[in-house]
Amino acid sequence: MIPAIIGLVTCLTLGRESGYYDAMEHQVTQQSASWTMSELAALFAGGTTSGQQITGVTVDSRLVEPGDLFVALAGDPGERFHPSVRSAADGHDYIADALARGALAALVSRPQDLPIPQFETADTYTGLWQLGAAARARLPGPVIAVTGSSGKTTAKTFLAAALDAYAPPGSFNNHIGVPLSLANAWQQAPAWVFEIGTSYPGEIQPLTEMVQPDLAILLNVHNAHIENFTSRDALIEEKAAIFCTLPNSGLRVVHDELGLSGYRFGHGHDSDARITSIHGDTMTLSLFGEPLTARVPGGGAHRALTLSACVLAAKLLDLDISPALSLDDAIVPSGRGDVRFKGGVEVVDDSYNANPNSMSAALSAFLAEPANGKRYACLGDMRELGDESATAHRELLESVADDPALHGMVLVGQAMQQAWSEMEAQGSNHQRRGRVLATYGGVSSDTAAQLVARLEPGDRVLVKGSNRVFWAEGFVDQLLAQL
Repeated sequence: MIPAIIGLVTCLTLGRESGYYDAMEHQVTQQSASWTMSELAALFAGGTTSGQQITGVTVDSRLVEPGDLFVALAGDPGERFHPSVRSAADGHDYIADALARGALAALVSRPQDLPIPQFETADTYTGLWQLGAAARARLPGPVIAVTGSSGKTTAKTFLAAALDAYAPPGSFNNHIGVPLSLANAWQQAPAWVFEIGTSYPGEIQPLTEMVQPDLAILLNVHNAHIENFTSRDALIEEKAAIFCTLPNSGLRVVHDELGLSGYRFGHGHDSDARITSIHGDTMTLSLFGEPLTARVPGGGAHRALTLSACVLAAKLLDLDISPALSLDDAIVPSGRGDVRFKGGVEVVDDSYNANPNSMSAALSAFLAEPANGKRYACLGDMRELGDESATAHRELLESVADDPALHGMVLVGQAMQQAWSEMEAQGSNHQRRGRVLATYGGVSSDTAAQLVARLEPGDRVLVKGSNRVFWAEGFVDQLLAQL
């Protein structure tokens, strides 16, 4: 059995916006975090006050590096989070593996007979949160928090690059990822950026209270995860909880379409950061009336909006905005529209997640981009849409089925299959039928082959769907391997 830790298992299986590990990478970026044994002893029982230094914190035994503190998660994260995140697995079963990989100490609720210092707490979930709160108290600021239905990781990445800030890798934005991100934060960074996600009501506020941001950004509110909320207004209220620790006059950055108070970005004439034009990967912006030109990494109107929020945030914090105006395509996070090439074919990997708005934005950007050859799209189910799922999938396919810029589609997932079946039953024309190359209930060995058989040098392919459709299956890698 591959050593694994738990508390993590739920995060891997839920396919939530607040998913934890989207890549098996160590949680420390730039410089290592540093904890003294004395600092840990002040928080928890047992352990040691020796002069040894902890250089990282992890909850996954597979990711332990020499010098790490291994947190043995077990049990229930508590009433602040939905029962679906609970796990019967026990991180204490993997302490020996963590030791073998170089763990210097462990945080446990049941001491083990092992030759490393063990700090004790009644509940290791609570202990991880204690560690996160203690880490936040060490950061002088500015600390930035980001939420939204889509674009959180992209915004975090843009801000980290523009401000030379600490930011955790991946999408560490849930009840495990946020405190872990704080615990691994490099204290000497000039700024810190954290994502905060949600799938159920009441999750954002406790995470925000831990992060205590100096500035918070609400990028957008789409119908992602709407099945867990009574209405879109309830979803907006949940997202807006990211402002709960800021005063009414605080540094709130919000999309102008949401009608919330704060400093606004978007296309509205009274926005503080107003996008005046977008041409390819170039955006013009009016920032408090000052005209600016910025390069949009990866291009697209949706990334332009994200970048405008980041530029506004930097301005409000009195930081140099010039690096944010010239960011490189290479910083686009994996699975969020980064471009990969093989055999003369360009694959746009937007497979990390999807909702109706992000799907439409990705398709619009993809079809607007010049191509030397043909354009194909591999589109997967948009999950967690509840009663709106059937309509959303049907409307999406209707919006692109007649677009002459799109030469073919492969549809993956039951909702996509059903939507296309309904369209065919209602008499989709011959041209439409020709655009759908194949449908699949899920990724199979034939899915990539269906596309590869048609691809030629100069062609472009977009892969877009919810996390569990393509990303978890490593579909883009499968596609590239066959090219």
